[in-house]
Amino acid sequence: MISIQNKKNTILNAYRSLVDFLADFLGNSYEIVLHDLSNVEASIIAIRNGHISGREIGGPLTDLGLKILREKTYLEKDYLANYLGKAGNNKILRSATYFIKNNKGEIIGMLCINQDLTNILGVKRYFDEMVESVFPKQPNVQELNYPEHFSVSLKDLLHTILNEIFASTTLTPERMTLEEKISIVQKLNARGVFLLKGAVTEVAKLLGTSEATIYRYLKNNKKSLV
Repeated sequence: MISIQNKKNTILNAYRSLVDFLADFLGNSYEIVLHDLSNVEASIIAIRNGHISGREIGGPLTDLGLKILREKTYLEKDYLANYLGKAGNNKILRSATYFIKNNKGEIIGMLCINQDLTNILGVKRYFDEMVESVFPKQPNVQELNYPEHFSVSLKDLLHTILNEIFASTTLTPERMTLEEKISIVQKLNARGVFLLKGAVTEVAKLLGTSEATIYRYLKNNKKSLV
């Protein structure tokens, strides 16, 4: 009898050749990544053109990937397409993620395509400046929002998410009230941070509290959702 693990590996292995196929066809400006979601801390099992994000095999899932797992987005959709991301080297990427599922509809992997827009946006910026010299840019135009960050290591991923959440407050942990600390933990939980090993320890350090307190915040949050 074939084990569940072997079945999962068989499904994911079938996508390895697709990684090479897409990379060879699309070219060096497209990064193709295959994730095994049984280990989000080291989910990358195949990658081509990793120079785009600086990642390699053994790298972690992205913050958006964690959010997808936390919110179970894959239950309603088979893929996400045409969203923006930002790599640690400040490259801007146009991305798409396909959800790989087993015959029970459970997500086991993700196949991601990330197009490097750096050169394209450089050309666009050149022409925009020419046009704006004649037709000034209108005020109140929203800046780009980056929903996904590509991190080269688990530590880098965790700190990227933590820094983004803490940037929303001007208070230091020492000056935060109990409710403010609980709110921070809830925001981190919503982003899927606590799917990562070691996240509780890092968050406890940043908030100046114990790991047991963080677990209590999480437990109380679950009760409030019931």
